[in-house]
Amino acid sequence: MSADLEARAKAILARLVAFDSVSDRSNLPLVDFVEDYLRALGAPTRRVYNAAGDKAALWTTIGPEIDGGIVLSGHTDVVPTKGQSWTDDPFVLREIDGRLYARGACDMKGFDAAVLAMVPAFQAANLKRPIHVLLSYDEETTGRGSLDVIAAFGVDLPRPALVIVGEPTMMAVADAHKGIATFETRVTGVEAHSAKPQLGASAISAACEIVVEISRLGRELEAPDRLDPRFDPPWSTFHVGVIHGGTAHNILARECVFQWDFRGLPNLSASSALGLVQVYVDEVALPRLRRFVAEPDIQTVMEVDMPGLAAEAASPAATLALRLSRSNRTIAVSYATEAGHFQRAGLPTVVCGPGSIDQAHKPDEFLSIDQLAQCLAFLGRLAEDAAS
Repeated sequence: MSADLEARAKAILARLVAFDSVSDRSNLPLVDFVEDYLRALGAPTRRVYNAAGDKAALWTTIGPEIDGGIVLSGHTDVVPTKGQSWTDDPFVLREIDGRLYARGACDMKGFDAAVLAMVPAFQAANLKRPIHVLLSYDEETTGRGSLDVIAAFGVDLPRPALVIVGEPTMMAVADAHKGIATFETRVTGVEAHSAKPQLGASAISAACEIVVEISRLGRELEAPDRLDPRFDPPWSTFHVGVIHGGTAHNILARECVFQWDFRGLPNLSASSALGLVQVYVDEVALPRLRRFVAEPDIQTVMEVDMPGLAAEAASPAATLALRLSRSNRTIAVSYATEAGHFQRAGLPTVVCGPGSIDQAHKPDEFLSIDQLAQCLAFLGRLAEDAAS
């Protein structure tokens, strides 16, 4: 790898992290920059906007416009810095002792910068199989920023052969990860004086009963026959993180809302997890809530569904990534990525990118220069492979 290539990647990374693309803000200024960069190189680009028009995924193809290529997938959004103690401005790249510090440097603008720096090399390689670049939005929140592009594969975009998602794995090849789904459950009761509970229904009491059931279901998932030792922890997990309800100690609560999540092993879907909870709601919690009055209700909404990534025997994505990374074993990770969306669409997918997930979402997030160099070398070998 040349020093010029590393310097180009660092320069692009400095530009990318300077955009405050926290998920609750538009990523269009960043997309404008990347699109201008790609167009200056003669690479075609396509934007796919969200419904509000204030965010967009960006797609480009290097090489022939045919099916069977390789997608390099990254996201452009980052998590907030508010409330974190940073040593310096989180949106200014700092290089100190072989590390590149900034919000998103590791998760995952470092990968994005490496891929963009490699575009001239991809163009010069006379590719026989195309290399596609997809930069999405909202991966850190809803996880839906890549879905419209995925839906276009084989319709008005070429259908790729496989996908490499560049989330931080220290350049190890992950062929499996847990899924994550988030839910909001809203319990509606009937207000009454606490001295006369038979005149109403306490939303808080019902919500607490459901929360206890969610905890019980979580313990069931720790049974020895439901473990997968590739993961840490080796079981699927339920978690209730927020609960609000009630107006006074002597009033039966009219409403109680709680938010919870499910992080499932790849063989457990979000819908199956919701189904377990819903059985208890339908058969126990709701009838009990309506014991004296008919009006109460319990509704649960799934807000996020990031499916897990299941290991596949003889996966062409894993075979290629292992060869490019010069490794002979895959790993599994417990965090979720967009990889599950690609696999759900029938595309062999792995996760492989620079940096450690231990640095993600923290103050003074960093990417080591060595990891950036390893990623550039990996992409260089990809260019050779796609040209052969």
